[in-house]
Amino acid sequence: MRRRTSLLAVGLLGLSTAATTGLVVHQAGAATAGCRVDYSVSNQWNTGFTTNVNITNLGDPLTGWTLTFAFSAGQVISNGWNAVWTQSGANVSATNMSYNGAVPTGGSVTGMGFQATWTGSNPNPATFMVNGVPCTGQPTNPPPTTTPPPTSSPPTTTPPPTTNPPPPTAAPALHVSGNRLLTANNTPFRLLGVNRSGGEFACIQNNGFWDGPMDQASITAMRTWKIRAVRVPLNEECWLATANAPAQWSGTAYQNAVKAYVNLLLSNGITPILEMHWSFGQYTGPGGNCQDAKAACQKPMPDMQFAPSFWTGVANAFKDNRIVFDLFNEPFPDFASGNTGTATWTCWRDGGTCAGISFQVAGFQRLVNAVRATGNTNVIMIGGLSFSNNLSMWLQFKPTDSTGNLVAFAHIYNFNTCSNTGCFDSQMAPVAAQVPLTLSEIGENDCAAGFVTTVMNWADAHGVGYLGWTWNAWNCNTGPALITDYTGNATPFGQGVKVRLATVSS
Repeated sequence: MRRRTSLLAVGLLGLSTAATTGLVVHQAGAATAGCRVDYSVSNQWNTGFTTNVNITNLGDPLTGWTLTFAFSAGQVISNGWNAVWTQSGANVSATNMSYNGAVPTGGSVTGMGFQATWTGSNPNPATFMVNGVPCTGQPTNPPPTTTPPPTSSPPTTTPPPTTNPPPPTAAPALHVSGNRLLTANNTPFRLLGVNRSGGEFACIQNNGFWDGPMDQASITAMRTWKIRAVRVPLNEECWLATANAPAQWSGTAYQNAVKAYVNLLLSNGITPILEMHWSFGQYTGPGGNCQDAKAACQKPMPDMQFAPSFWTGVANAFKDNRIVFDLFNEPFPDFASGNTGTATWTCWRDGGTCAGISFQVAGFQRLVNAVRATGNTNVIMIGGLSFSNNLSMWLQFKPTDSTGNLVAFAHIYNFNTCSNTGCFDSQMAPVAAQVPLTLSEIGENDCAAGFVTTVMNWADAHGVGYLGWTWNAWNCNTGPALITDYTGNATPFGQGVKVRLATVSS
């Protein structure tokens, strides 16, 4: 999907093994208070560092919280996420966001953190307070214990509600054999799930790393839908920290945010699909929706200037066959050239100087080579022409791959040219007969599910995977959106996808 242009975002950086610091959370009038806090430095370099801060509530339910602590070595916070962070001198406070203020007994606030500078040394804060109460690390005023009456039989247990997510199984290592994607034990595996937009636009718009929470709670909600693959759109300039990308949200900080989310998906048994969505290069021709050279919208092809370096960096960072790479979101060199013939497909594969495109193009063969030159053997996905809706000559111009782990993808919406089963049969089915095929974006712009149901019926019959666009709490009357909030409440469109995943996924 290519039209999303302006949204606020809240980011999340990585989880890491860390020392645990205890603190007590006190709520006025509460009989019991207490919690555990994990404070960790997730990444540190010569002038800066990033952290993770997680709270587990051991006391009565909270309706809001403010965490306070003090630095002892002159550290200064530059930005933070999943809380409202402020600093005055050495004193720091973090107040809940609208979506994480309520914390039940035994519940957690995860994914908080910040980026800061340091000089000399960087010790962890020694003490914490929440809502003005010093932290002790264990509950206070605990309720009295009660002894159940003796019984001659074990107590009856109540099964968990059906809305609980299934227990995660390990995300599988994947490889290609013929027209099937297989796990390490050669079990067929389809990519079934959703897209999670935000990483492509938030940074370049100076709004953070992501759009909305990227924490355990949001992934737990995904698992209640039996989502087992999540496509994560990225921005090449933010990854590479080019001059166009805001410094606080790009480079190492951006890369760490991506790594943290990938690790969280993997730990929940979900296959991450990393995808280059927005890229560099000025384009003013047909099909474009911005004239800015920076990576602020969808361009017709990957650029030679940055795209190979982006994929070299990503391939080096994620040498893990549980992770899939999607080289470029929605190519449309045919809109630029005005034709869908062999010359345009040659541009698609080989790049260089392409008709109607003002910048030098990195063809998909070059990007495959960039990934493989690092020694990375992850599965790679490549789309076609017409915003990845046209696969008519995909097999003829398919790039070569030394590992054989190359698959095709298409995007199908109700407003696309190829949007009926007749076209699917003539154009998509021949590709699916020879290589694995995933419909990596499906959706409709009427907030209903009739069209995607037809698409999923066809895909299920042909062993093809599919991913709904998108797991973002947007208004589905302005574009496809699966959810109304990050607890997983479905839009009418999303409900159709949710019901189907419940029957075909795991």
